[in-house]
Amino acid sequence: MEQNFKRTLITSALPYANGGIHIGHLAGVYVPADIYARYLRLKNQEVIFIGGSDEHGVPVTQRARKEGITPQDVVDRYHNIIKESFEEFGISFDIYSRTTSDIHHKFAAEFFRKLYDDGKLTEQTTKQFFDEKTGKFLTDRDVVGECPYCHKQAYGNQCEEGCGRALEPTELINPRSKETGETPVLKETKNWYLPLNEYQQWLKEWILENHKEWRPNVYGQCKSWLDMDLQPRAMTRDLDWGIPVPVEGADGKVLYVWFDAPIGYISNTKELCDKEPEKWGTWEKWWQNEDTRLVHFIGKDNIVFHCIIFPVMMKAHGKYVMPDNVPSNEFLNLEDDKISTSRNWAVWLHEYLVDFPGKQDVLRYVLTANAPETKDNNFTWKDFQARNNNELVAVYGNFVNRALVLTKKYFDGKVPACGELTDYDRGIIDEFVGVKGEVEKLLDQYKFRDAQKEAMNLARIGNRYLAETEPWKLAKTDLTRVATILNISLQLVANLAIALEPFLPFSSKKLRGMLAMDTFEWSSLGSLELMPTDHELGEVGLLFEKIEDDAIQTQIDKLLATKEANKAAEYKANPIRENIEFDDFTKLDIRVGTVLECCKVPKANKLLQFRIDDGLEGRTIVSGIAAHFKPEELVGKQVCFVANLAPRTIKGIASEGMILSAEDNEGKLSLLTVSPEAKPGSEVK
Repeated sequence: MEQNFKRTLITSALPYANGGIHIGHLAGVYVPADIYARYLRLKNQEVIFIGGSDEHGVPVTQRARKEGITPQDVVDRYHNIIKESFEEFGISFDIYSRTTSDIHHKFAAEFFRKLYDDGKLTEQTTKQFFDEKTGKFLTDRDVVGECPYCHKQAYGNQCEEGCGRALEPTELINPRSKETGETPVLKETKNWYLPLNEYQQWLKEWILENHKEWRPNVYGQCKSWLDMDLQPRAMTRDLDWGIPVPVEGADGKVLYVWFDAPIGYISNTKELCDKEPEKWGTWEKWWQNEDTRLVHFIGKDNIVFHCIIFPVMMKAHGKYVMPDNVPSNEFLNLEDDKISTSRNWAVWLHEYLVDFPGKQDVLRYVLTANAPETKDNNFTWKDFQARNNNELVAVYGNFVNRALVLTKKYFDGKVPACGELTDYDRGIIDEFVGVKGEVEKLLDQYKFRDAQKEAMNLARIGNRYLAETEPWKLAKTDLTRVATILNISLQLVANLAIALEPFLPFSSKKLRGMLAMDTFEWSSLGSLELMPTDHELGEVGLLFEKIEDDAIQTQIDKLLATKEANKAAEYKANPIRENIEFDDFTKLDIRVGTVLECCKVPKANKLLQFRIDDGLEGRTIVSGIAAHFKPEELVGKQVCFVANLAPRTIKGIASEGMILSAEDNEGKLSLLTVSPEAKPGSEVK
């Protein structure tokens, strides 16, 4: 819905303070959020950009257990690493705080207490997973198992590796304790629930009817949730790390991290406003005034929490504005493999800043150019190098350098006067005067990748203009014409400094120094009078530097070393068994068969029933691989099976063999087959 807003409140997902920031986080959340905040500031709009560390998540306690230190030790370390990395990288938060602050603890507890006092929460005694080995109830993320929807490895609160669905621990197939590996038991416990079901109709109207402009991945995920019956969700947990539940009889319980963390957006705003009330006003102005536009920047794994759970919390409270948009990105892969913190398969921001000093804008540019706005995308070091050398250096930097150096050479570094324009000049001018409107339109639609590309087109126009007019040749015969060409070129350069400011703030600042211009207004973008005649340029230097092969190879080698270390760890976790004699192997009769029929075994989630053409009379085999394959996908495929395994009855079905598959260290199965196809019954030797 169209609505006029006086101010914009931007939030970015609070990173868990149990590790550093990697390029997936940057591409998915922080770079686009920063681009948008910088853009609005350039337009002199009233805006706050809120960030902070999520320090009560279960990953924090898991890291603490692993390292033998306290959770507070963990969050103190990583909060500082994250905060400093963001600052050096130019993520321009107005505040970056934390959820262990006194302000946040008090605010979150009061928020919960108001819902409790207003009767907006329900008290339920339910059965929760309990680890008898440790004597503790297990939080959602302390339980791992198989996702019931996509059958990938999942946590008890969300399938992060696969479909991204929010889950309940009891939905998992074969749940186990992440800490001990034990199968947990269900034990009664009391918690307080947010009745999402009571807000389902309101959510349908608010999202499905009024926010059809949201990105398809956000709208689609919300719709899939709202097409099902929402259920009450627990807002408290049995845990000793977090904000104590401010209710009598709640000893040993803390606020659920997904209740606590988003309130951090509000408490951090309060902290900022309390420090500088004359600049920001009150926090209520930003969160409880209808002329505030709230925009959440998040990754796709957080969509449900920001679009359903947090809005219901605020709706139940009764005073808060709802998000106007939730521009969520998909995931960024690294060298064709999913980024994984547990496998250290990532490019860490704090390490990048050491390895590539002064090249913040290169990474910002590449991540925006490859932004996973509509689908998962990929980062490779070769592409990083190519975009720097072929685009930033050869296009943007080359145009700027030529325009400024030629001005230094022929006009003593002063902006020459613009003379009579040719039709070609007018054509070039027509190409770039409309850039402001196009870039604005794209930024207002949260299409940052296309907006950056459009802004970079100014440099391509400028390069073409200089290449086709060749002022260095005209200098001997027509200096007046050269003056016009360079005046137009310098206006283009100045426009680049404005257009790329939200995307490449470091290089725009450097370029303004070369132009000896302290600042430009966004409203001036598209102007032909940014650089006045006789204005003296500053010192000219290279805007970007070429990145050599050896620097890239160092990064590739680092990833290869990580891959080898992961292989070693996998081997250690799954070592080769002790040697057998050749005669033991010859006892196995392994054959090739063609799948004639395949179906799920009733009341058995893991089992598939196969009818195999074995080259004889055919046979039935029951196999526990239903979590990994759809029956219809297997019909017609050739498989390898053990033909002389003694028959056994499974769920009342006589199984006459075993289908062979390979399992990797993440539990993914691949069927063993043959190429080219063999006749059914062929023996594997």
